Amino acid sequence: MNTANQVDSMINAWKKEGISKSQICVNIAEACMGWSYVFGARGALCTPVNRNAARREEYPTIISKCQVCNGSRQTCVGCRWYPGGSTRFYDCRGFTYWVFLQVGIKIMGTGATSQWNDDNNWEVKGTIDQMPMDKVCCVFKKKDKVMEHTGVHIGGGQIIHCSVEVKRGKTSDKGWTHYAIPKGLDGDVPVPPTPTPTDKPTIRKGSTGEYVVECQNDLIQLGYDLSPYGADGKFGNKTESAVKEFQKTHKDHNGNPLKVDGIVGKETWYALDEATKQTPVPPVEKRYTVHIPHLSEEQANSLLNNYPDSWKTEE
Repeated sequence: MNTANQVDSMINAWKKEGISKSQICVNIAEACMGWSYVFGARGALCTPVNRNAARREEYPTIISKCQVCNGSRQTCVGCRWYPGGSTRFYDCRGFTYWVFLQVGIKIMGTGATSQWNDDNNWEVKGTIDQMPMDKVCCVFKKKDKVMEHTGVHIGGGQIIHCSVEVKRGKTSDKGWTHYAIPKGLDGDVPVPPTPTPTDKPTIRKGSTGEYVVECQNDLIQLGYDLSPYGADGKFGNKTESAVKEFQKTHKDHNGNPLKVDGIVGKETWYALDEATKQTPVPPVEKRYTVHIPHLSEEQANSLLNNYPDSWKTEE
């Protein structure tokens, strides 16, 4: 699974190559495979801060599937949606919206139905049996008078859509009823490069939010100690000290030593991105609690000596 940084870099490279908007959209959809579903989302970074912001009573999995939000771990490391860096999340219409937005096409609408009903979005639309099989477009599932689902047709009857996660499907699957080609897609005009993933906001002591979480997760992956708070989205003394330690041993994109100031600006972001690409995500540590009643003091001491740092005795 790709990280959001990796996909952003890919998008920028594809635009520099001057390939068509349609092909870029296909490439983007395929690059996002496995990313998660969150109701109402349009491509926000998959971080505990953003998951909490998307919290809905009718969709408890938004929180329960997040190991930081549910309290099972302090960081995103080890989560299926953190393959060495943050991914993004969507709902079905949020996925199609985000994919086409990357090439400058904005599909308006608060849901799949309103997207479909806004004719300003589409060059042409119709029933699925009329869809040109060689065209990249949106596809929809209509039930009664409502478009209950949408996805991206990448050609040849193949579909990529977000349902539980970003995954593949086919137009022959039960339920797909309509298609629509976004305006501005047929021209296949190359689009200019977007800012690189290192153009992130500068963060420092006192900063909060998703970029602080991303920085903290990167530092933890690289072995810096942020306990007891972990990736909590708050840039405090512990995070500042870890950033300074990182800056002492890393260089900017020109190969010059980083300024050791505890501030995460463009060059420190660049160095973090490069370092995390070369550092595998540490394996998820598994711990189990075992209660052994009625041990003698001699037996307990023997176990403690044999397994240091692995046992905790109850008073």
